[in-house]
Amino acid sequence: MNPLYQDLKTQCFQANKQLPELGLVLFTFGNVSVADRNLGVFAIKPSGVPYEALRAIDMVLVDFDGQLVEGALRPSSDTKTHAVLYKHWEQIGAVVHTHSTYATAWAQTQLDIPILGTTHADHLTVDVPCAPPMAADMIAGDYERETGFQILQEFERRGLDYREVEMILVGNHAPFTWGKTAGKAVYNSAVLEEIARMAYLSVTIRPNVPRLKEALIQKHYLRKHGKDAYYGQ
Repeated sequence: MNPLYQDLKTQCFQANKQLPELGLVLFTFGNVSVADRNLGVFAIKPSGVPYEALRAIDMVLVDFDGQLVEGALRPSSDTKTHAVLYKHWEQIGAVVHTHSTYATAWAQTQLDIPILGTTHADHLTVDVPCAPPMAADMIAGDYERETGFQILQEFERRGLDYREVEMILVGNHAPFTWGKTAGKAVYNSAVLEEIARMAYLSVTIRPNVPRLKEALIQKHYLRKHGKDAYYGQ
């Protein structure tokens, strides 16, 4: 193993191990990648390897075009999706993909997750976007690469900033999250699952539950974000 990549592989391994610990994956249904912008590569979980058998040395190194750089195992089947996001969104340092239950259930409905409460507003000021199901020609093409463009196109269509909205549902598929660090990307994945669960319970109890007041959205978001944030130490 190239010693230049040792720390990156360790970060990636540790982030991937968090997914089952947080209840975000079943079997091998998920992956985390972590980028090193200076080296021009990212580390990602190898395809189909059970989490309990995973080792740091198993992490696979890939460049931002999705080409193998180092690794004895095949990288995740979602590698090209991660590569597209890294190449086009230069301020992200990690990407997480899971099939966590509640977030995936919302993705399967093809619906955004509505902003109903302050837990949601603590993290973003808009509904969690759900990209529409992929077009047939995209599915028939380079599917995983096209998934990356499906995400990019939905952010462009909605005028969203990936630095502020760090999560998306891919219609009929599952969630993706990202962040500047591996820790933040995994945190966002866990937060998305909890927001999805709360929203499901809310609309089950009251199908026509109203959207959160804009004043509360702004209050809760700005407590944690921006120059005047005062949450935490």
